[in-house]
Amino acid sequence: MPSNKKTEFVAKTEGETGSRFGKRKKIGVGILGYAFMGKAHTNAFIQFPFIFPDSPVPRLSAIAGRSESALKQAAERYGYERWYTNWRDLLKDEHVQVVDNGLPNHLHEEPCIEAAELGKDIICEKPLGRSVKESERMYRAVEKAGVKHMVGYNYRFIPAIRLAKQLVEGGQIGKVIEFRAAFLQDWIMDPEFPLVWRLQKSIAGSGALGDLGTHIIDLGRFLAGDIESAVGMTKTFITERPLLDDRKKTGKVDVDDAFITIVKFKSGAIGSIEASRFCAGRKNFQRIEIHGLEGSLSFNLERLNELEFYSGRDGQEKSGFRTISVTEPIHPYYKNWWPPGHVIGWEHAMVHEMYHYFSAVAQDKPVEPWGATFKDGLMADRVSGAISRSAVTGRWEDTSAG
Repeated sequence: MPSNKKTEFVAKTEGETGSRFGKRKKIGVGILGYAFMGKAHTNAFIQFPFIFPDSPVPRLSAIAGRSESALKQAAERYGYERWYTNWRDLLKDEHVQVVDNGLPNHLHEEPCIEAAELGKDIICEKPLGRSVKESERMYRAVEKAGVKHMVGYNYRFIPAIRLAKQLVEGGQIGKVIEFRAAFLQDWIMDPEFPLVWRLQKSIAGSGALGDLGTHIIDLGRFLAGDIESAVGMTKTFITERPLLDDRKKTGKVDVDDAFITIVKFKSGAIGSIEASRFCAGRKNFQRIEIHGLEGSLSFNLERLNELEFYSGRDGQEKSGFRTISVTEPIHPYYKNWWPPGHVIGWEHAMVHEMYHYFSAVAQDKPVEPWGATFKDGLMADRVSGAISRSAVTGRWEDTSAG
């Protein structure tokens, strides 16, 4: 992004947020990035005040990005009051209280630290940093500043995952002894697919490990507790790809396309975690299993309104798993949605996530334990760092090491 250029746009809709929601508290949000995550997060900002009448209201104060023409279109389409081609100008905007960083991974650290130093509350997309050291610096900055901080591990906010958490904590499957997870996609299998930023270590930090793996590493920590060590391997299947700006030339792919790891939890449980962007036919397949001494839970992201539950109690061992449709008013978040059986979708995890975060900001309540803080982001990056080191050394690696 240019460091010396500022462009500002004031939308015609300025002030409409206030009149639409009456006296509910308004919180100005400035978002960095307008593509996939910019759209997904903005959708959540717009939706959650309608779904949760007790919530504060995000005011779409500003948006920043690199391409001036695309940025202007995004600002007008989404309804942001101002737009900037320099992210530093957005951070200084007095109307912005919350900074939402959805930029590529190499632009997580600097904007988040500067936002913290300016006293802004912060949301940052995952992975938190490209390395443990980056994540440590980011965590220290937000803690020193005393701002509210959250990492975008949105799958924590799927009602079925929240129900799984409740069942585990309620002892419904007994002591957890095993966790296993897989997150599989196929979007880079074509060897002619270009060398985008997600395939470059200097920008992304890692490949499937940071892009997909940290999501399920975080869910492992969320559902089964802290991970103390890991042993694993990574693999890059296509090592050269066409350059974006000149398809006749190629560049090196220096991140992983897939990884597989075995982990040990501090509780004594064991687990397996894997992710790949080379699984033909898999678009966004994520499966989680948690096994306890008295039962098991299983979740499939492609059927995100369902949770499979097995209990060895009360004779259920004779009938196997039962499928819970997590769409009743008694289930997490669902009383504000639709009648039973009327399912919600992928984007609604972010609606819940942003409702949780903005409520924490408005009421000065903790983001944890339900939301992932920068500390959680750091801990997930410590696990992925251990996996990366193990892929080189071939040994078990402790997650407490840098």
